[in-house]
Amino acid sequence: MERPPNLAAAVEAAADALVGVLDSAVSRQDLTVSPTQLRVLALVTTRPDLNVNRLAEVLDVVPSSASRLCDRLEATGLLRRVPDPRDRREVRLVPTPAAQSLLCEVKERRRRAVQGVLDRMPGRAQHELLLALAAFGQAVAAGADSGDSPARSA
Repeated sequence: MERPPNLAAAVEAAADALVGVLDSAVSRQDLTVSPTQLRVLALVTTRPDLNVNRLAEVLDVVPSSASRLCDRLEATGLLRRVPDPRDRREVRLVPTPAAQSLLCEVKERRRRAVQGVLDRMPGRAQHELLLALAAFGQAVAAGADSGDSPARSA
């Protein structure tokens, strides 16, 4: 079967629409943190070995900017700096229980927003989307295994 010439554009448009749905699910008025701070909390949660310098690399900012960002999150009780048990000279970034709760709330809001869109789709289209997303994920994984996949920063 031949690939439609506009498939990549359609995927990009769908990705943009999805980002819009996800962003609208967590409007800034409802959250006490900025989108960048939320991203930092998500990164710290999924990367337990993260320190300020590595965070700066991931965010592509200078270490002093990453440190100030962590200062603000620490001041709001969402982040802690703790000594690394393997090397006490290293300081790890650790999300607090309040950060974990906030991230769970954000995830649930986003899930509900996406479900609302899915509910407006016919059942058959939902099933086809599920199959297509699974195939897309497998293709991404196959590219990662072969080293052809672009790096993902967050």
